[in-house]
Amino acid sequence: MKGVISKARKAVTPSAVQRNSKERVAGAAFELVKEQAARHGQVTGVEFGGSYAKGTWLAGDADVDIFVKFKRSTPDEKFVKISQEIGFAAMRNHGPYVRYSEHPYVEAKMRQTKINVVPCYDVGPGRWKSAADRSPHHTRNMQGSLTARMRGEVRLLKTFLRSAGIYGAEIARQGFSGYVCEVLVLNFGSFENVVKAVAGLEEGFVVGKPGKKFGTPLVIIDPIDGRRNLAAAISGENIGKFVLACRAFQRRPGLQFFKPARQRRPRVDPKNILVVKFSFSPRSPEMIWGQIKRAASSLATQLNVEGFNVLRNRPHTDEVRDAYLLFLLESTKIPEIRVNRGPEFFMGSYTGQFIAKNIQKSKLMWVGQDKRVVSLERREFSDAGAFLRNLLENNGRTGLPKGLRDDFGRGFRVFVGTGRLGKSIKEAAHDLVSTDDAFFCFD
Repeated sequence: MKGVISKARKAVTPSAVQRNSKERVAGAAFELVKEQAARHGQVTGVEFGGSYAKGTWLAGDADVDIFVKFKRSTPDEKFVKISQEIGFAAMRNHGPYVRYSEHPYVEAKMRQTKINVVPCYDVGPGRWKSAADRSPHHTRNMQGSLTARMRGEVRLLKTFLRSAGIYGAEIARQGFSGYVCEVLVLNFGSFENVVKAVAGLEEGFVVGKPGKKFGTPLVIIDPIDGRRNLAAAISGENIGKFVLACRAFQRRPGLQFFKPARQRRPRVDPKNILVVKFSFSPRSPEMIWGQIKRAASSLATQLNVEGFNVLRNRPHTDEVRDAYLLFLLESTKIPEIRVNRGPEFFMGSYTGQFIAKNIQKSKLMWVGQDKRVVSLERREFSDAGAFLRNLLENNGRTGLPKGLRDDFGRGFRVFVGTGRLGKSIKEAAHDLVSTDDAFFCFD
């Protein structure tokens, strides 16, 4: 393992040329933001944040975060308005546009590097007004705590997670953020120690010193806020993938664990994938991802209730216009007849209610060997596509988040299989029917 880690460490460390290039871009962007920020009395300072400031950035994939700090007394509307004015003015020659987190921020691209101009309040620990207020404290804490060697270990962990497809805190992925990687290395000392700890992970394991109890499978405490669990934003699926990836790396160390995500061939016929496609009106990526995740989960529940066994579900969007809800079913067609099992015949009033409710639509009714009254009935829908179309057309779009109902009202399509899907969405669909052999490794 140590030999593999040593080779990987060299591969993930930015070269002197890359470092110099990034420093020039970051310095130029910082001066532009600083110049514009100086025009506003509500601003108390400008400083670097994120992986660039902490020296944990990955070559070829490093945004530069510049935080504009505001007086705590600044009203929320001015906080947003002035920060956007600063960002757009500073980045006017670099294609600025608005991105959204809790508060909107300005993003631009300068010489192939994303520049994020992020507002935050200049407050002490525990006096947070916005989610971004912790970031300068994160930066200073890591700058003082991470050694040069540890920064290299963070890069290893980030690359390992990215190869596994679970790096990134955005809602679309719900994976491990760069800051979580830093916290893990800070707690365990090295990438190798993180792998060993995660490979033996038990439910409820706590990293750090909590300021209260948490109920998530994994708890990762923010070093500057003991009441904040960083793992709360990570999906259970991604925590599971991390555990399996660490176990697999322990058993069979290899450089493939630090290379771009592997191409996987589908193991199951995609003919059992049910697809809902619709177009949406413009909104932030964070908003549409949140909405389609809730929609996919809700519709999967309703498909299950109807008798269609949903094995996995996944939303996807191009973040511009089109969105998809994907459901891998055990089968898109089920028997036209279903068994409805009622109460035991000893339960007088309940038995009577069951008979009264079902006798008219029952094709056959009997008392089973287990003493329960059983009704054999014809299903209204035996085809999953027909059921979902009817549900979305005739039931007030039951199960959809309110924010999507107008979008669905303008039209949608339901179809089976991946033949009519474009390349990017087809890859997302194939992920539902594929196995990553690197995760499922055993001696």
